[in-house]
Amino acid sequence: MFVFEKEQIIYNIGGVKIGGGLGETPTVLAGTIFYGGHKIVDDVKKGVFDKEKATELIAKQDEMSSMTGNPALVQIFAETSEAMLRYIDFVTDLTAAPFLIDSTEASVRIAGLKHAEEVGLLDQAVYNSINVSISKEELSQLGEIQHECAIVLAFNPQDSTIAGRRAVLEKGALEQDKGLLELCKEIGVTKPLLDTAVTAMGAGAGSAAAFTFVCKTVYGLPTGSGVHNAPASWSWLRKYKKINRDVFQTADIASNLIVQMMGADFVLYGPIENAERVFPVVAMGDTFTAESAYLEFGIEPGPDHPFKKLL
Repeated sequence: MFVFEKEQIIYNIGGVKIGGGLGETPTVLAGTIFYGGHKIVDDVKKGVFDKEKATELIAKQDEMSSMTGNPALVQIFAETSEAMLRYIDFVTDLTAAPFLIDSTEASVRIAGLKHAEEVGLLDQAVYNSINVSISKEELSQLGEIQHECAIVLAFNPQDSTIAGRRAVLEKGALEQDKGLLELCKEIGVTKPLLDTAVTAMGAGAGSAAAFTFVCKTVYGLPTGSGVHNAPASWSWLRKYKKINRDVFQTADIASNLIVQMMGADFVLYGPIENAERVFPVVAMGDTFTAESAYLEFGIEPGPDHPFKKLL
């Protein structure tokens, strides 16, 4: 494997360490719950859902995390503020895992963050996300809250190359005349988690994966992505899925290893139902990198790392 010359930053988010060099800390895995089309949700507006099934899903992710040593996050998606508050309360009553506040609506994300502040959960919350389309109003509200941790999405709709993704972080794009990293400093985000913004295969997915290595090399900041979105949107695989569904699932799960071997510190692996498949695969990757780091560079992981727990 390899080591980075740049100092690698490690954040503590709600008791979970994210960042560092390959083999130093285990990859953090985030499963999404209450996502669009999730069958356990009965009313997306009010946030009514099957609590028994949701409990099982969260418990299973925690179980896999405990088994492998890979820390877990819960990515909470909601369409309305009412639903978001319900979801946050439910999830945080069940697990100590940090959580992502995610929605397509800025008002819903802000409502979730304010609720986390009111109930004393800000240290566990990750705002998802700060991106090139963020409005002045959303930036202003984030500046008032001064929340320290957020996903920073390196998506450039005008340029999907590595240079284009760097430009978003360093210089800005579209109507943003400042880089997202500078904006983060202005609104109090001191723990940015870089998301390389995986686009569809054939539309920059390869550059997004490679940008993982570049981010770690240039910035030294915790970096990751939702790489499963690439095979999920692969037109050939979607067609072949009709013949062999298992192949689609295999590609979806295996894709996480691509960015992991590039140095990813966290992976947004998609539906939380996939926890039983994802955690062992990523634990295997962590074991490979940690063994190499230990034998070649003398880097010894902690006792809860898969390299120590599973061998």
